[in-house]
Amino acid sequence: MTFERRIPMQAEVVNRVEESPTIFTLSLRLVDEQQHNNYRFAPGQFNMLYQYGVGEIPISIVGDPSEPYLLQHTIRTVGRVTRGFAKLKVGDRIGLRGPFGRGWPLDAVQGRDVLIVTGGLGCAPVVPVINHVLHRRGQVGRIAILQGVKHSEDFIWRERYEQWDAEPDTQILLAADVSGPNWKGFTGRVTALFDKLDIDFANSITMMCGPELMMISAARLLLERGVSPAMIWFSMERNMQCAVGHCGHCQYAEKFICRDGPVFPYHEIRHLLGVRGF
Repeated sequence: MTFERRIPMQAEVVNRVEESPTIFTLSLRLVDEQQHNNYRFAPGQFNMLYQYGVGEIPISIVGDPSEPYLLQHTIRTVGRVTRGFAKLKVGDRIGLRGPFGRGWPLDAVQGRDVLIVTGGLGCAPVVPVINHVLHRRGQVGRIAILQGVKHSEDFIWRERYEQWDAEPDTQILLAADVSGPNWKGFTGRVTALFDKLDIDFANSITMMCGPELMMISAARLLLERGVSPAMIWFSMERNMQCAVGHCGHCQYAEKFICRDGPVFPYHEIRHLLGVRGF
């Protein structure tokens, strides 16, 4: 383990975007020039962000891996640490450790259709994947992106989805459990959109993140349509506090989400999914 992963590096807020009343995106730049130049991450990895005097939390990296010098993190205000982050302004500094964890299997997308299924703010961990495959259109088949939210007002990054929708051989399907007056997407569960997918299930790879019950239901539907269990991948969430498998808070049977994940193939963890206590 590198020194930078054990000791927080200083990162400066260079931009802040209010995505919704409870969600915001921080763009960070490492202050130390050498750390800034050396930092690299893989899609699906996360950083531990430290609010001085308050605490530390894991946050997915949503920036482009080909441009690792500006680190973007989309955060929902839900607790003491995130409330502290919500008050940050451009020029403020926080601590950053990372990157940590296993990322998405990008080598496996070659020659396959790619399906992205997300729920809520679960979209954040797959944004780098979407950027990756769209920059390599000649190497992958069709791309389908399904995004579900609890309420249509929770839907963020509308312009980004419009840009993705304009790409060739790219299908965008949106769902909200509860829809507002201006919602143009589907009203209901995101898994209800599977019948509308225009992909070759037998030659596809699926990457999912979001509520665990949603992912379990989606995996069952994909298996029924002929998707290989080895081609279904989850990004799991648990209470990660140390990020290196020492504290035990994110233990998942014999695995640790922070060290062995957060990305797992379905066939590796299917015996644990939905089991109380795991």
